[in-house]
Amino acid sequence: MPAESRQSRKRAATREAIIDAAEALLETGGLDAVTLPAVSERADVALQTIYNRVGTRDAVLLAVAERALSANRKYMDAAYARPGTVEQRVLAAAMAYAQFATERPNQFRLLSAPPDLPEALNRIADLTAEQNGKLADVLRDGIADGTIRADVDPDVTATLLWAAVDGILNLTWRVDRHRTDGSELLGLFGAIIGDGLRPR
Repeated sequence: MPAESRQSRKRAATREAIIDAAEALLETGGLDAVTLPAVSERADVALQTIYNRVGTRDAVLLAVAERALSANRKYMDAAYARPGTVEQRVLAAAMAYAQFATERPNQFRLLSAPPDLPEALNRIADLTAEQNGKLADVLRDGIADGTIRADVDPDVTATLLWAAVDGILNLTWRVDRHRTDGSELLGLFGAIIGDGLRPR
């Protein structure tokens, strides 16, 4: 039994090292850098070990996406846990999303434009629905206490707010003259959204 436990721990450690290597490649070179030969070299394991412990490139990318999902959830959960008015909580969520994109740009891009893998697409869609649901709940709080317009549909508005911030953040990676650092646009977004959500 002890020998089996050691073997299990060793297999688990090898799997984590492979995912660590893939994650590091993503962070430094983006999605295209995450190839199995590159992961093999960085993790110092044979290609067959990657197949045995994680699977194909698709499986490796899914494992990296799962880590990105976990990281994103920490940023967003911390924002939603903050006290404040409904407007402050909405803006805190937008800023947390922007912070995640700034501090973990390639993880953000992986979630914003995920690989065409059904399992990854479904998991990322689930996270988006979960986080948009939390934002919709914040808006419902505002409708209930009279600080948000009563004619606002919380679910549709949450999707709109997420899409707007996502679009602003994606401008930071454009290679043409529309590229922006996003901070000015996020500030303007906050002002417009705050005014638009308040009761008339």
